[in-house]
Amino acid sequence: MVFEHAEKMIDNVSKKLPITEEALRLLLSHKQVSRGLIKLDGKQFTAWRAIHNDALGPGKGGIRYHEDVSEDEVKALSFWMSIKNALVGLPFGGAKGGIKINPKEHTQNVLEIVSREYINLFAEFIGPDKDIPAPDVNTDSVIMGYMLDQYEKNVGYHAPAAITAKPIELGGIALRNGATAYGGFVVFKEFIKRIKLKNPTVAIQGFGKVGLNMATLLHNAGFKVVAVSDSGGGIKSDNGIDIPKVIKVKKEKGSVTQMQGIEIVSNEDLLCLPADILIPAALENQITKANANNICTNYILELANGPVTPEADEILYSKGVISVPDILANAGGVSASYMEWVNSKAGGIFEEETLRLKLDKIMIDAFNKVYDYWFKNQDIDMKTAAYVIAVKRILDAEKARGRI
Repeated sequence: MVFEHAEKMIDNVSKKLPITEEALRLLLSHKQVSRGLIKLDGKQFTAWRAIHNDALGPGKGGIRYHEDVSEDEVKALSFWMSIKNALVGLPFGGAKGGIKINPKEHTQNVLEIVSREYINLFAEFIGPDKDIPAPDVNTDSVIMGYMLDQYEKNVGYHAPAAITAKPIELGGIALRNGATAYGGFVVFKEFIKRIKLKNPTVAIQGFGKVGLNMATLLHNAGFKVVAVSDSGGGIKSDNGIDIPKVIKVKKEKGSVTQMQGIEIVSNEDLLCLPADILIPAALENQITKANANNICTNYILELANGPVTPEADEILYSKGVISVPDILANAGGVSASYMEWVNSKAGGIFEEETLRLKLDKIMIDAFNKVYDYWFKNQDIDMKTAAYVIAVKRILDAEKARGRI
């Protein structure tokens, strides 16, 4: 993934929303990009934290641990967080962070030290009203617990709103666990309702936190999941897959491909299966110009960040494939983080059911706004429609601040 993807999307938006040169420079620049080195036992790991825009509020975005993390990726992801937060109406700007590390090669003790050092590097830029981190790829509530504790050691007081998706014991909310998939499920149901698609079959690429939870929600609701995959490969069955059984196999043997008596497929093949709805829930850049013409589904729900490249978007649009964009479909996580942030600031006064109802409303309202705009402007795809709505909100906030 390269930041040029963001430039391409803004170029698409400019065809529907006039953008001045001044506004364009603002949208394609970052408020802050911080970089540092974490040194441990003769090894060093590069770390980044980027804030793209803060017109709507403090930065908000996850931290990923991955051997392929780069500054370009973190910058692009922070841009997407600005767009995502604006789209669903949250009072946040966009931020993102990462450490170039393969967590599978290190003990939990090493990961704790690295997590605390990350906070030490960037503590002056983080805070409840500055920039609020959360988990991303290969990070979780345990990592967030280390980070919150280290942040509070740095500032000398309790600040539970400085980190979201933290352990419940430290002020987290149960709703945040699985919220990305849950928000995607809410959007999924609204989408098939609007397009009048009954009993769709679903293929899911990615069986990590998000893909597994999405598969479970679909299975429990009676939808037929016909294919799933993880980094080791995939499995398919036209009759539907027993998701609880696959989860058990994955937990015990490490990969869904270890399930007996079922057809094995590659990740690439899964993307090209003729399911009604394809859900990419792994990493970015999975559908590209090299394989977009092989996509057989009519509908895509993007749960991963940036799973479809701009070039592939154009091919899919020309084929008549309708994609629900990532900035909408996977916004459940940051929306739940927003509610956790509010709850932490308020001293934990909101009940879980109240928060869930609010999450449902955020996701449904955002979906309807995007769908309605797209339906009236079908010379663009749904992703561009979402960007138009989000960019307008950011620029309106910039104007209100007198910056443009």
